[in-house]
Amino acid sequence: MIDYIIVGSGLAGICFAETATQNEKRFVMISDHSQNASLVAAGMYNPLVLKRFTIAWQAERQLDFATGFYCRMQERLGVQFDYKLRVARILSSVEEQNNWFVTLDKPAFSRFMSADLLPNTNSFVKAPHQLGEVKETGRIDTVKMRECLLEELLKKQQFLDETFDYSALEVNENHIVYKDIKARNIIFAEGYGLKQNPWFNYLPLVGTKGEYLSIFAPELKEEKALKSACFLIPLGGGYYKVGATYKWKDKTSKTTIEAREELIQKLQKFISVDFEVVDQVAGIRPTVTDRRPLVGRHPDPRFKQLFVLNGFGSRGVLIGPYAAEALFAQIEKNHALDAQMDISRFAAHWTPHQMK
Repeated sequence: MIDYIIVGSGLAGICFAETATQNEKRFVMISDHSQNASLVAAGMYNPLVLKRFTIAWQAERQLDFATGFYCRMQERLGVQFDYKLRVARILSSVEEQNNWFVTLDKPAFSRFMSADLLPNTNSFVKAPHQLGEVKETGRIDTVKMRECLLEELLKKQQFLDETFDYSALEVNENHIVYKDIKARNIIFAEGYGLKQNPWFNYLPLVGTKGEYLSIFAPELKEEKALKSACFLIPLGGGYYKVGATYKWKDKTSKTTIEAREELIQKLQKFISVDFEVVDQVAGIRPTVTDRRPLVGRHPDPRFKQLFVLNGFGSRGVLIGPYAAEALFAQIEKNHALDAQMDISRFAAHWTPHQMK
């Protein structure tokens, strides 16, 4: 009998798999790669919400944990995927400059906000009111990280490339059985695919569609990630990622002309250089009604071996390691979860007749 079955190979599944590996637990990951939000996203980590000059939920704690987590994972796999990246907010007015300094004076913000505004030294960037720089930022190459981990799991015969069949899961008092795999617990880390999960589809996962463009702008030569009407993120070699859109009604992963035009218009508000759109991608972010993750054990005692790790929204790179460790500690050490991410907050949404 193994310790875990992990369903899903996005950021949530990867973070739990790495946590289990670092703790010498045995597991199998099952995924059909249908949920691609982790691969579509830019992978940037940034502790601030730059639109409103606020600190993201638990950002300090998450950043401190994620930094060590990714460092250990890189060393273990022998590959680099965590790249330091300067991030700057283009300030649009004198009022925004003042708001930057007012926020900076608050004790919680001084760690993450530079006291010195950056002058604009790029003639192709429109920033007459200078830029505010965020500290302790970077970018995870999520595609590279995922490929390296899955390659390792394939070699160890710990990865099954298939669609999970919910009807094939047998839940017993102290273990679960899936086809010919017997395990102590199962972790559902399916992203927006959770909507099809008969045990956890009662949770208020709403999903938000996001689209990104990849552009080629060799003349731009900008090494910082810039936030203005949208994000512009350097990838190297004259390539940049531009995004993202937020759409709540469209739940498809198809790219749209409307999103392409929206992002181009936003980009042209703060850069004045020729560029070529070379790619466009879309995915459904696993967002939750209260904007907090979905983590923890199923509320029904009959399904106490079933757990969920989901709802990271647009900040999965930061939240993922922290939430995975918290879930692992709940299962293995009986530690309490942070109430704000524990799915027990939605226990009233579950009714026993949903599963028999």
